[in-house]
Amino acid sequence: MFSVKPLKPTFKSYLPPLQADLTKTPLQLEAKLLAGEIVVNEASFVRKCIGTDSGQDDLWGKLICTNFKISFITQDTPPCQKGQYVNRLLGEHDVPLACVDQVVTVNDTKGKRKVLGSNQKLKFSPSELIVYCKDFRIIRFRFDEAGPESAKKVCLAIAHYSQPADPQLLFGFEYVGKRHHAPGDQVNGTDHGSSLQTPLFDRSSDWDREIKRTGASEWRVCSINEGYAVSPSLSEYFVVPASLADQDLKQYSGFFMGQRLPFWCWNHVNGSALVRMANISDPAQQRKLDQRICNAITKSHPKRGDVLKSDLDKALPNIQDIQAAFLRLRQICVMEPYEESEEKWLASVESSRWLEYVRAFLKHSAEVVYMLDGQQASVILKEEQGRDLACVVASLAQLMLDPHCRGLTGFQGLLQKEWVTAGHRFLDRCNHLKKSAKEECPLFLLFLDCVWQLLSQYPAAFEFTETYLTVLGDSLWLPVFSTFLFNCPRQHTQHCRDLARSKNLPSGGDMGLCFPPVWDWSQQFSPRDQALFNSPLYVGKGAPCVQNGAVKTFRRTKKNYSSTLRGVPSLKNGMLGELQPLPRRGSLALGGQRPVPPQPREALESPSERFFGDWFSRPADLQGLLLPQLLPSHLRLWRLYFLRWVAEAQIPGGGPITAFRKVSRLADEIEGLRLQLRGNKGAPVSGLPQPEPRRMYFRADSPNDPPSTPPYLSSSFPFSPVGNLCRRSVLDTPLSKFLSGAKTWLSTETLANETL
Repeated sequence: MFSVKPLKPTFKSYLPPLQADLTKTPLQLEAKLLAGEIVVNEASFVRKCIGTDSGQDDLWGKLICTNFKISFITQDTPPCQKGQYVNRLLGEHDVPLACVDQVVTVNDTKGKRKVLGSNQKLKFSPSELIVYCKDFRIIRFRFDEAGPESAKKVCLAIAHYSQPADPQLLFGFEYVGKRHHAPGDQVNGTDHGSSLQTPLFDRSSDWDREIKRTGASEWRVCSINEGYAVSPSLSEYFVVPASLADQDLKQYSGFFMGQRLPFWCWNHVNGSALVRMANISDPAQQRKLDQRICNAITKSHPKRGDVLKSDLDKALPNIQDIQAAFLRLRQICVMEPYEESEEKWLASVESSRWLEYVRAFLKHSAEVVYMLDGQQASVILKEEQGRDLACVVASLAQLMLDPHCRGLTGFQGLLQKEWVTAGHRFLDRCNHLKKSAKEECPLFLLFLDCVWQLLSQYPAAFEFTETYLTVLGDSLWLPVFSTFLFNCPRQHTQHCRDLARSKNLPSGGDMGLCFPPVWDWSQQFSPRDQALFNSPLYVGKGAPCVQNGAVKTFRRTKKNYSSTLRGVPSLKNGMLGELQPLPRRGSLALGGQRPVPPQPREALESPSERFFGDWFSRPADLQGLLLPQLLPSHLRLWRLYFLRWVAEAQIPGGGPITAFRKVSRLADEIEGLRLQLRGNKGAPVSGLPQPEPRRMYFRADSPNDPPSTPPYLSSSFPFSPVGNLCRRSVLDTPLSKFLSGAKTWLSTETLANETL
């Protein structure tokens, strides 16, 4: 019931930490390199701090900087590492250079420290290196036994190669250049292209299938942007109303910001459509163009329904606000002492406003859902260029409305359609080149957090797990995939052509140089590890269930249910008419107000409130519309992503993974029995039947997986905080005074003018 703080040890050891056998030759430790990867610099006899005060668990090995990653190679085995997933592109102690945010060097003797930038000089020999990562890790290395020159060189190399000045200096171009292949060739042991089921929406046939799937019969695929002749940031193919001619679209394009014409996203079964549109740059043409676009969308509606507009720039926080909230949250999760039961820590998370912005996007997306479903009106999402906030809202609205998007392949197709081909500026927003912090914004992570909130509220409605969402977020920092590397499809195409020309490779057609998409997960994980992406609770379309011995199909009942069945709270489940911040703890937002005299429901509720109230009064149809629950008690911090590296937040043998394991074993046992029943119905005509791949990571008949909870399971599974976040060790060094009261990541601007 109550957590008790452990007593702080009073004994202080003055003996140096245990050292490895320094007689071991460092040549035995070699990094595993990918195609196109080269070693830039290295230092031997380096100590990686694991995080204990005594240092007895620290690892000794070689620190290597390549043109792709920071690699630490050791012969020692850290504790509690069994059960981790294995990334085929990275070793256990590897960090991609694209994931490095800041590199800090420290000299204990002189009491000096410096944030290293690209092409900077280091005037002292570092005794310590601290690497701050974009995925909330802090990794610390000591050079007590390493040579001073090799320590200095490896630090400078890491700082330089983690801040490339040009996109073609990113490792992905070397990797793809070496792995250039014709169709059908294998990349990293996989047949790239033939086994990929996720549509990339880079050809008209993908759009044709999407139009047919959603029943958008009055819309057509437009090809006027082939060769990016009209808009440099739109894809070559997009969908427009059938009543708009190509000649008219070419004439209209010059009046929109970035020449980004309005384009179709999705169609409701009632005929309403979701459309994204950039702002009109010429005020003189505003009214005329608005009218023509709205008329064309109205004609595409079978019932000639209304067209409503949603101005996202006015309704939602801007990218600067989102980035500021993210930096505050990072400081709280990484640097402040973690005590989940303490009021101060929880209040700090609340004051970061991150969850408030998550709620804002979920709420606005739910309002768009009401327009499409409740009002049966088409919706235009307006944004300056339609490349940032519109990506989040359009994706969330489809996730709530379309069960196809809640499957693994459908979700990946949704991201490809609404983020990649729609021209979200991943290169700038992820700040891969570290050129401008003003352009950096974790919009994609905010979207993943919104998806996680929905998944945690309706786990059986999603085919994928939070592990999948976390790994997807980590893939932002792997610059070998096209998905998160470029600002738009045109930039991707142009860089590939330039690289092919520089390497004398064939360009154009199917023989051209090709970046693999991130959706080919076999390049990162084994089939067994990919099973962690599959939810054992997922209820697919038309999923059968057994009731009283009879097999039935799940159907949503028409009966009216009491709101207490789903625990519907007051304040219309957070669906307020005006956007309000989350109530502060101890405030009177939920109580202490003057009671309102009872009035008829019709007099109190607007049509939107009745829509949401009616939906929440019935059990959720997992294959139908889903709406988020938005009260402060419903929105939680995404622990697996934000706290997985914090050792104090880890729950050994506990957390959601324990229930996930039990349900997975049960689902695997049921699947095994189903296959046995199928096999007993008739013998195969020839040969033995091919066994189907097992969908569950935890299996019922696995001899290595006992019924009791394995010791390697924790709330951070499949990740391990061991050796990744050394808060205590960092704060116990002379650097603690420097970090005291500072931001999570040290300010380069503040330290750049220091004379060292």
